Amino acid sequence: MTDQHGELDAALERVIEAARHHLAAVRAAQGRIDDDDVWQAYVALNNASFAYDEQLMDAFGEVTPWDVESIDPDEADQRFAAGEGVESTDPHPQVISVRQRRDYRVPSVSALIRVAEAARREGVPGDEEVPPVEGVGEAVLELLQSGDGSLGALDVPELEPLDGVVMVSEVGIPVDLESFADDDPLGPFQPGADDRLVGRLDEHPFLELDDEHDHVH
Repeated sequence: MTDQHGELDAALERVIEAARHHLAAVRAAQGRIDDDDVWQAYVALNNASFAYDEQLMDAFGEVTPWDVESIDPDEADQRFAAGEGVESTDPHPQVISVRQRRDYRVPSVSALIRVAEAARREGVPGDEEVPPVEGVGEAVLELLQSGDGSLGALDVPELEPLDGVVMVSEVGIPVDLESFADDDPLGPFQPGADDRLVGRLDEHPFLELDDEHDHVH
């Protein structure tokens, strides 16, 4: 039993030493990606932890909180070497443009405006007057602004989603918003002569529900 305890102590010391070596390699790499020394130190720490965990189980039936599997050092070196010499940057020659349209039905104008006004009041001191939301369009815009422009901000009961479409295109030149007037509804979305439509996704939010009803009947 004494020899077993000694082997366990030695295994623990190897874990500690491997952890120190790994930390030193990480510090020396200073954030470099795919650093060879860091990778080798990681493999050594992983395998030392795995060995200690196995020996602890054999000696006392206990485990560590480290859920690791043994890594073959030779195979690890081959995998790391396979990535060497590859350029870290591979810029795409085109600009990817995603255009999306989603329509909504408004079941209750007053309910939508109340939700938008509540969003407008968030973060405003209680004694400060907040201008009312005027109209459906302004209400939707307020919800979008409160959600940092994400369409997820419109996933509210006060808006009933209808069909939508998403188009992904490769374009030669990114959009220049300064070249379009603020009230121009077409310019920013107008495809250029050299743009290439990669694909189009049609959104049917109630299609699955309708299919279920058809299946039942």
